[in-house]
Amino acid sequence: MATTPAPSADAAMRGAEWVIDARGCDADVLRDAGRLRALFARLIADLRLTPVAPAVWHTFPAPGGLTGFVILAESHLACHTFPEYGSICVNVFCCKARDDFDAAGLMAEMLGATETLVRRIERQYGTERESGVGSRESRDTER
Repeated sequence: MATTPAPSADAAMRGAEWVIDARGCDADVLRDAGRLRALFARLIADLRLTPVAPAVWHTFPAPGGLTGFVILAESHLACHTFPEYGSICVNVFCCKARDDFDAAGLMAEMLGATETLVRRIERQYGTERESGVGSRESRDTER
């Protein structure tokens, strides 16, 4: 029986966070809690994430949109919609390394987005001594 090698110490100390800003979205979709729940379900399935509780949603008075948040075993997934501007802001944080995914394609498919900016942030845990990697910026802020 083959075994899967243990992740390297470096891989175990890294995660990924995606900050997604999509514009040109269908305003009616951005007000539709069911469609946004479907977006969350798709992100969770595609990224193989594990919700630990049901998502929490808040609907704002018109012309506002919705805010959604779900706690994941891997961290969290959140969104805030701005139907009056045709935009949505999404944050996906995974404490374990993940490959990139087609966030722009997903926003176009599910929300009608015509423009999507995706920023991936590599998250690192532990101290400089543990990881061998430091940041001058973080040390300077502690003075």
